[in-house]
Amino acid sequence: MRNTGPTKVTRLHPLFGAEVEGIDITRPLSPREFGPIRAAFEEHSVLLFRDQHMDDEMQVRFSEYFGPLETTGSANPAAGTKFQRQSNLDIMTGEPIPPDDMRMIYQKANYFWHSDSSFKRIPSLCSILTARVCPPEGGNTEFLCMRAAWDSLPPALQSTLYPLIAEHSLGHSRDRVQKGILSDKTLKELPPVKQRLFRDNPVNGRRALYAGAHAGHIVDWPEATGKALLHEVMWRADQPEFRLSHAWREGDVIVWDNRAVVHRATFYDPVKYKRFMQRTTIGGDEMTVPQ
Repeated sequence: MRNTGPTKVTRLHPLFGAEVEGIDITRPLSPREFGPIRAAFEEHSVLLFRDQHMDDEMQVRFSEYFGPLETTGSANPAAGTKFQRQSNLDIMTGEPIPPDDMRMIYQKANYFWHSDSSFKRIPSLCSILTARVCPPEGGNTEFLCMRAAWDSLPPALQSTLYPLIAEHSLGHSRDRVQKGILSDKTLKELPPVKQRLFRDNPVNGRRALYAGAHAGHIVDWPEATGKALLHEVMWRADQPEFRLSHAWREGDVIVWDNRAVVHRATFYDPVKYKRFMQRTTIGGDEMTVPQ
């Protein structure tokens, strides 16, 4: 792909999301070229780039414009690298992984709304997903505008949430799929952390609800009561008018703001079709609360 003119940003949804055209992000970018992309990211939270056929080196280079990359933990097949591999293909053979394989069961947690790396002391800034091999049907990624979700909450509920702290853990989301799915090594690598129930954008001041599948309960509340509150706020957030669903095609790249949206995968037939997506995650720069 070659640049065809000035960068063009077109809304994908009334509330959030935009397609960026007119720039080739597979090549090195100057600060002047990246500036409008970063500004669009802060404004729209989800950015789509079409026809950007990236290899791993290109993806890392583009991702690093946003900041330092996280290293993948031991639970993922791409452990120890800069990538989170979202795929039904065996990393060694390239053949489909059986559906009852633990690697496929683990990925089922991606069907829950979540914010990447909210289970880390310093939660992530954003994620970048590149489509390498796509099924012809199914496998969409859906996004939920958590800015709109916060704004829609009754003022009394906003006031209730403001001082509260939630405990986030990878174990909370994976236990919803299958108890004990994580190894002791992974659990030690990623102990539970505390996060506020909102995040503010430092550029434009927009506040977003901060919850999702990694949030297990409210600190210092009875467990059942805290779980009920987290369920209620996500129920209120999950409205059709706050959702954006993306049907992937090969060469797509999406950048999303983990401070402002949650996302989830949707079903595809992993026996019938192949799917290979590579995700990089850009680390944040501050904790939401002291740990």
